[in-house]
Amino acid sequence: MVKPIKTKKIVKKYEIRASKKGAWGIAHIFSTVNNTIVHITDITGAETIARYSGGMITNKDREQGNPFPAMQAAKKAAEEAKEKGIIGVNIKVRGRGGHHKKAPGPGAQPAIRAIARSGLKIGMIEDVTPIPTDTTRRKGGKKGRRV
Repeated sequence: MVKPIKTKKIVKKYEIRASKKGAWGIAHIFSTVNNTIVHITDITGAETIARYSGGMITNKDREQGNPFPAMQAAKKAAEEAKEKGIIGVNIKVRGRGGHHKKAPGPGAQPAIRAIARSGLKIGMIEDVTPIPTDTTRRKGGKKGRRV
């Protein structure tokens, strides 16, 4: 008679540490003269966690691109991200780009400062303004804008 072979059960001894420590995300800051948009996503950039703009903070159109509404929008977005388990962000700052201004608007720097003050860790800050290699054609036709 053949005796059956006894097999030991293998117990895996690993745990998911990301859930205990918290996850990282990406803060996309799009800043122009007219408005500042703060958009926090997960690390892949596919899932939106929080999104606020200067226009959601103030009801005066002329103040949307100013530093104060941008700071308030970044603060609200950071608070919402912290509630959902984000502990740190990599920041991507974007200006208008193309054949417009390449520099970000006046609300970009206060928005970064507000994210830092809110308690989120900051990994890296990079400028992702689209700059064409040749240039894009401005609107207005062959003879330009007639004033």
